[in-house]
Amino acid sequence: MNTIDRLATSLIAEKKKIYKGVSANVDFYSGFVYDMLGIPPELYTPLFASARIAGWSAHRLEELIGGGKIIRPAYKSLSEPKEYVPVPKRI
Repeated sequence: MNTIDRLATSLIAEKKKIYKGVSANVDFYSGFVYDMLGIPPELYTPLFASARIAGWSAHRLEELIGGGKIIRPAYKSLSEPKEYVPVPKRI
């Protein structure tokens, strides 16, 4: 049985000439769901953004407060270790 994810990913790969495969995530399916709910296509992008704005904002605050880029867990830091300051004593 051909499912939408198999059909769509193969069609996208063929159309875009992608030979390593197309990975589907939640955003791949959200357009289908929005369509089934009768949501107009011009609202897809605002819905996408509004669903993520809290996370984007949290990442930006973390970046500003932490004084640098947000890193991946496997990242090897070159900075000097800093002493822990309890929350009540922080400025």
